Amino acid sequence: MLSRRRLLAAVLASGALPAYSQSRPRVVATFSILGNMVSEVAGDCIDLVVLVGPDTDAHTYQPRPGDARMLAAARAMVSNGLGFEGWIDRLAKAAPFGGLAIVATAGVPTLEATAGRARGPDPHCWQDVTRARRYVGNIAEGLVSSDAANATFYRERAAAYDRRLIELDRWVRGEIAKVPADKRKAITSHTAFRYFAEAYGVQIEAAQGYKTDSEPSAWNVAQLIRLVRQQNIKALFIENMTNPVLIDEVARESG
Repeated sequence: MLSRRRLLAAVLASGALPAYSQSRPRVVATFSILGNMVSEVAGDCIDLVVLVGPDTDAHTYQPRPGDARMLAAARAMVSNGLGFEGWIDRLAKAAPFGGLAIVATAGVPTLEATAGRARGPDPHCWQDVTRARRYVGNIAEGLVSSDAANATFYRERAAAYDRRLIELDRWVRGEIAKVPADKRKAITSHTAFRYFAEAYGVQIEAAQGYKTDSEPSAWNVAQLIRLVRQQNIKALFIENMTNPVLIDEVARESG
């Protein structure tokens, strides 16, 4: 049996330990993907609240009164930025929120949104793992700024998470490399995967624009059906929170 001294040494050698206070700082993440990233960096060191869950559309989310109360009591808020959460500024003002605003996309290279009437940066940067790693760095440094007592803990967890993301990127590239280049084509329900397409060499077309509150025209749907037929595209992906009618129509009409 390990002596107390040896056990303590083993624990200390395993890495930094969080400096728990009687009340953990509350951190609000706007939607589930950011919530997962924050959790990976902060662990149990914070009281994490995620406003938009995994089966809810963050573009069209309608904040509830309880969200304002949660945000008012938060030390930090993590948002995607780039207009992804069109409701967040109004919510922060209504709360009111007086903590640290951490924008995950700060300094992340962006692509221009080109779908429909949309202009400006496409906000779905996390679809490229290399860009997602920048998210993690921004989140970690934001947490350090808001909770300096646990700076080493946050940075060590962020570094470990970054290593896993590097491995994930390698795995994705290896899996896609198994598919012939002329077969790397897919249809999705809306234009949220341009970063994935650019990073990993996949051609992706979409039935909707980059925001799900826009509807494609009959002409756009007809063009998409023609593209599927011409290029013999076999993969059609539907998001679990998107109306499947459009993508079902494309699948049915394209054979």
